[in-house]
Amino acid sequence: MPKKRENRGRRKGDKGHVGYITCDNCGARIPEDKAICVTRPYSLVDATLAAELEKKGAIIPRYSVTKCYCINCAVHFGIVKIRAENERKSRATSF
Repeated sequence: MPKKRENRGRRKGDKGHVGYITCDNCGARIPEDKAICVTRPYSLVDATLAAELEKKGAIIPRYSVTKCYCINCAVHFGIVKIRAENERKSRATSF
């Protein structure tokens, strides 16, 4: 049976067993090395209100929120794209 990807869709390498995490969207249990993790800044204040407050000199804290998704949810949200077979070989990714 041919392999679709050289790394079988994981970043495990030669590590052996890795732990599991849950997808932040659907709750699926997936290996840590297979999950797609995205870090985005998050603010508690609305963007328009924060812009007005920053003009007046207020400091609005922004927090980094890391969310991990399974492959299905990452494709659904557009975090990763489905690539053609010849494009899969290239390491240039769009994350």
